[in-house]
Amino acid sequence: MTRPALVVGLTGGVASGKSAVSQAFAALGVPVVDTDVLARELVEPGTPALAAIRAHFGPGILDDAGQLQRRRLREHIFADPDAKTALEAILHPRICAAVDDRLAALAAPYALVVIPLLVETGQQQRVDRVLVVDVPEAVQLQRLCMRDGVDRTLAERMLRAQADRSARLAAADDILPNTGSLKELQNAVRQLHLNYQRIAGVAADPPLP
Repeated sequence: MTRPALVVGLTGGVASGKSAVSQAFAALGVPVVDTDVLARELVEPGTPALAAIRAHFGPGILDDAGQLQRRRLREHIFADPDAKTALEAILHPRICAAVDDRLAALAAPYALVVIPLLVETGQQQRVDRVLVVDVPEAVQLQRLCMRDGVDRTLAERMLRAQADRSARLAAADDILPNTGSLKELQNAVRQLHLNYQRIAGVAADPPLP
């Protein structure tokens, strides 16, 4: 199976800004494969993955239209480690296969794969380079409560369910701080893009103004 010469795995803690980073890469023409997007596609009504989730967690995990109740599932798995393990066993093999299929279909020197749980699931070997979006945990908590409307107790539980900050940073080939402005983040992404083009063995685009 073919794939781009360089595959960069983008990860970071919850509410660290992975979406903003992936959008900045996409704006530069970089193909982005987002495992969260794939996961949502895999649990659409009628899919084998959704049937497996319903069988394990019960029919109450679906709404009246047969759609997965994501918030209920999220609260459940963050309260029960065994439930989290069961969900990962259902989804992760399917997500990995979908990522491979998407990468094989690309004709690009390098691609970005967004894997929020890259460190937790030991997927470093599936990518050529690990890019970590990094913010202090206090910033994560603040953003998470504002973004998702969850209380601080659930937000702290969600952070504890992930690898701690030091483990992510230890796995990183590149670290992208995200405590400044969006413009600063986009400029940092542009510099990484130029470097990744060089690593992939292609002529880098000229710097943008």
